[in-house]
Amino acid sequence: VQLQASGGGLVQAGGSLRLSCAATGSIGTRNTMGWYRQTPGKQRELAASKTSAGSTNHADSVKGRFTISRDNAKNTVHLQMNSLKPGDTAVYYCHVEVRSSYWERILNNYWGQGTQVTVSS
Repeated sequence: VQLQASGGGLVQAGGSLRLSCAATGSIGTRNTMGWYRQTPGKQRELAASKTSAGSTNHADSVKGRFTISRDNAKNTVHLQMNSLKPGDTAVYYCHVEVRSSYWERILNNYWGQGTQVTVSS
């Protein structure tokens, strides 16, 4: 499985960006696609995720500003980022977690190459 991310860039505070990620290869029908972000010296943290069943999870810091969506048929996930702040500056990584039939086990984890998002003040 390969994850191809796109859409990062430089934007002024208050602006918007849309990240996209396409998974090639089999990721099954029970999975979570999401976006993590990381700044130098800090741990990678979840920004938002969405399961193939439709459940979403957004970090408190992005609620009301970021929206995750996905297309199960195309194995794509998108992150619409509005009202961006300098604190959102990070490398954003696409992530896929593949689960077993009843979601009880993690079968695989996949990471994209990362895309830089820079928000200027």
